[in-house]
Amino acid sequence: MSQNAQLAELSRAGVSVWLDDLSRDLISSGRLAELVETRSVVGVTTNPAIFHAALTSGTAYDQQVSHLRGRGHEVDAVIQAVTTDDVRAACDILAPVYERTGTVDGRISIEVDPRLAHDAEATVAQAKELWQIVNRPNLLIKIPATAAGLEAISRVLAEGISVNVTLIFSVERYTQVVQSYLDGLDAAALAGHDLSSIHSVASFFVSRVDTEVDARLEAIGTPAALALKGQAALANAWLAYAEYQQHFESSDRFRSLAGRGARPQRPLWASTGVKDTRYSDTLYVSELVAPATVNTMPAATMESVAVHGVISSESSTTRFAEPAALFEALGEVGIDMSDVFAQLEREGVAKFDTAWNELITAMGAQLASG
Repeated sequence: MSQNAQLAELSRAGVSVWLDDLSRDLISSGRLAELVETRSVVGVTTNPAIFHAALTSGTAYDQQVSHLRGRGHEVDAVIQAVTTDDVRAACDILAPVYERTGTVDGRISIEVDPRLAHDAEATVAQAKELWQIVNRPNLLIKIPATAAGLEAISRVLAEGISVNVTLIFSVERYTQVVQSYLDGLDAAALAGHDLSSIHSVASFFVSRVDTEVDARLEAIGTPAALALKGQAALANAWLAYAEYQQHFESSDRFRSLAGRGARPQRPLWASTGVKDTRYSDTLYVSELVAPATVNTMPAATMESVAVHGVISSESSTTRFAEPAALFEALGEVGIDMSDVFAQLEREGVAKFDTAWNELITAMGAQLASG
């Protein structure tokens, strides 16, 4: 088997290709291993919605659920057991990638219970629990970048645990995430942890920004407003990348940590499936090509890139002034970006919470009917 040319080119440009999906069927069928061999996949992300889809589709989990029911496991324990088993198996499949890339990639993410998004203490406790249960060095614990999450991120990193910070929408919040990462590394060093073994990515959500901003621009309806549609998400991402460069390529604070083995916290482009059919279905991949980044794609987006994606090594990293000008223009037509980002964070937490509650309800019904 050979690698797809477009995705291989994306990898050569410095973008790590991760899959935003996981299920028992994907693992047991050999499809995940195949994606590593043919689609340049070097990582996997999960979230409550992905687990809900996996555990409520087909029969792949029936035998294990029946076994756990027979042992008297309650709903939450069953969900934790089956999801951590999937993540551990995926970690093992990508272990060779983890070694080959010097432990940079080959990473699998699992998220803490979304109902804990505003409880730092409980988030830290569950992050430590998941880290121990999965027990693989290439695991990432996903923690949302809420106000409580920022505290939890530093504390979890201080334990020597690798973290995927999720649900980042604004550059302002991203800057706070970077500070939490650096604070966590400082604390980890004081605790005697090997900084080179701690890894982190900052998941910056992309398409949802365009969805929200475009809706507001359409509501305003003026020619000036409508001319700005479909641009906010990419501009926001490039401003975040400029912030990444400032903190990890030229700051004295990180330079000192790097001297002790610390690694940069790479930006991860999440929510890269295009929601608006008027835009190219590879928009949030082909227009976000930059060194030392990750793009986690839904399977459909990955296949679109494989079939007709255009990957240019001449990325938009020189267009930082242009995104800033776009944000000024958005403000002039009446778009309050601070309100946009606050709305998106609330909705993001709520969507994952809803998916988790639906999973609990479905699993409860399955246990009761056995």
